[in-house]
This record gives sequence, C-alpha cells and structure tokens, in this order.
Amino acid sequence: MSVRNDLEKLPENLWQDEGTRIKPIKTQEELIIALFDLQLREDQKDLVNPPSFSIGRAYLCPEDNLPCLIWNKGGEPIGFINFSRWLGLGTETHYSWSYFIDREQQGKGYGKRAARMAVRLLQAADPEVPIKLSTEEANQKAQALYLSLGFRQLPERDGDDLVFGLWKEKKP
Repeated sequence: MSVRNDLEKLPENLWQDEGTRIKPIKTQEELIIALFDLQLREDQKDLVNPPSFSIGRAYLCPEDNLPCLIWNKGGEPIGFINFSRWLGLGTETHYSWSYFIDREQQGKGYGKRAARMAVRLLQAADPEVPIKLSTEEANQKAQALYLSLGFRQLPERDGDDLVFGLWKEKKP
C-alpha cells in the first residue's frame, strides 16, 4: 500500500466540494504557505502536529505520506492536511491523516468539510482500508468531530493519544 499512489490516482473532482478543496503540495510557494503562513491558535499548539513534522515524515517516507493544503472556494489557503499510513503497532494496514485549519479561518465549517472530504478520499482510494486517527485526550473538539463523522473510540492508545477508527460497512 502506498498512500501517495492510492490518492494520486483519484479523479480531481473528489478533491473538492462546494466550499473547500484539498490539493497536494507541489511547489515551493505552497511549501512556504504550509510551513510559515498557516498558524494555530496558541491554545492549540500542544494539540496538533505542526506541518513541519508531517512534511519531515513525507521526506523520509514519501510513499506513506501526502502533505496537502486546504483551500477555500475563493482560492485562499486555509489549512494543512497530511494523509498517511497509520504508524501504530501491529501488522494491519490503515489510512490516517492529521490536519488543522488556520486560526483566522476557524469556526467557518472548513474543518468539518475537510474531514468529510478526507474520509471520502481515503474510502475512494481503497474502501477496504480502515481509517485510524489519534488525538490528544485534551482535544475535545477533535474527538467530537471524529464521532460526528462515524468514527468510534477504540480501546487502544497511540502513546498518550486516544485512537478513533472508521471502517466502511461491508455490503452482504
């Protein structure tokens, strides 16, 4: 499984909805936006991995990571998302992502739209691969979002983080 290859084969129309678009980082300008322009609120900095962490992972394991920018319908960068292979223990294969919306763009529905799109993209890439996400125990907003999207909290932990899973229902 290569997260990058699985996602890059998808048609462009799946990467957008009525108000949001996700686009892989391809240029130096986009890299600068991700690393320096997009910012978290001070109270969120301990709850979310910075883009530099995910971009570093993508450098070391490009097939397991696809760093992207999230754009609004006006063409402004509003967030960062990294699609990845779940790096937890065990031999099962899972997709994952980490993301955030810029502090100036929060509260406008972009986070939920981007999360829905992430689920749609990963399920389109391979509907048989479950999705696992982790979050700090203190990140109540992320937990509520994941539950609203159909994830369920799992009994496992990823270090100190809570783990949530989503499996596409198999048809009989």
